[in-house]
Amino acid sequence: MAAVAPGVRIRSADRAVEVAWFSALCADDCEFLGVPEERFRSSYEHCGSIVRRADALGYQNILLPSAWVPGQDAMAFAAAMAPQTRRINQLIALRMGEVWPPMLARAIATVDHMAKGRLAINIISSDLPGRKESNEDRYARSGEVIRILKAIWDGEGPLEWKGRFYDFDLPDRGPGKPLQGNGGPLLYFGGISPAAQALCAEFCDVFLMWPETEDRLLETMRGVSGLAATHGRVIDFGLRVHVIVRETEAAARVAAERLISRLDRVAGRAIRDRSQDSMSLGVLRQDALRAGAGDDLYIEERLWSGIGLARSGCGSAIVGDPDQVLAKLNRYIGMGIRAFILSGYPHLEECELFARYVLPRMATHRLNEAQGRVPGGP
Repeated sequence: MAAVAPGVRIRSADRAVEVAWFSALCADDCEFLGVPEERFRSSYEHCGSIVRRADALGYQNILLPSAWVPGQDAMAFAAAMAPQTRRINQLIALRMGEVWPPMLARAIATVDHMAKGRLAINIISSDLPGRKESNEDRYARSGEVIRILKAIWDGEGPLEWKGRFYDFDLPDRGPGKPLQGNGGPLLYFGGISPAAQALCAEFCDVFLMWPETEDRLLETMRGVSGLAATHGRVIDFGLRVHVIVRETEAAARVAAERLISRLDRVAGRAIRDRSQDSMSLGVLRQDALRAGAGDDLYIEERLWSGIGLARSGCGSAIVGDPDQVLAKLNRYIGMGIRAFILSGYPHLEECELFARYVLPRMATHRLNEAQGRVPGGP
């Protein structure tokens, strides 16, 4: 266990981090924010090119997001990508409750074997398509699904389950054992509400945050560290944030302004509101930070909130030259963040720019290997 910022406890002892990119399965790609183009449409071909390029460039992980209306199924996509990649993990976003838990356990284990252990799961607790549920119900269901997955992965023989949401009697847990040992694939989780933080502290491995000011991030990390300690656990922390890196600070700022130069603010709001998480506490907190920013939309040094004008979820970007972007990342690392999920627009272009200017200067590793999940790992 490592101690970093006072009150924050993490599992990773050194400053090596996992750097992930993002594949736009949910139609989240563009040259100009809010202006859709056919060449950036979510497709197997386009999104697959992002995964393969991130793998070749040396990223350790890639997030495959989940939405209902736009885009593709993240699990099926990951299965197709597994034999096409060599080193990169795939972080599959899965909405808990969409798939009957015993079948979900088998599907995850199957893809884990296909990917030779290069797999992680992003636990999602948003409303199921076509339904509206209470915050309490959504997180309680996620916790029950996670317990079922672990029971199937870690045990043998029959399983009788009597829970709040699920009631079944399996005569055999079947062949649903992941390749990864020590509990199966790492579970990443994001959410700022008290119920969300409590769920991650009890069950998950990496708590993901959206970009906020450094003091607010630290406050959240301390709180979640304390919650995890009540369960005798220590978890790691990650940050989901966009990047805009150019050779000079001036060029990076120009690129940021260019990204929103064709955005109709009313249309941008409509795009945001289509998302299932558009009224979540995390999104509302980012909205409030952006509302308090100056005319340039910077909520603190290097952190620009313009992307949130037309995007729910992660709405801010680190903007600067290579040294400035690296310095900002190092500040986060000093706080105790050990995983980054990055993206930029267009995703393939910004993936290459970050890999050219910043990634080679960072000490990196895959978290599941560092924690001994993958056969042959430490």
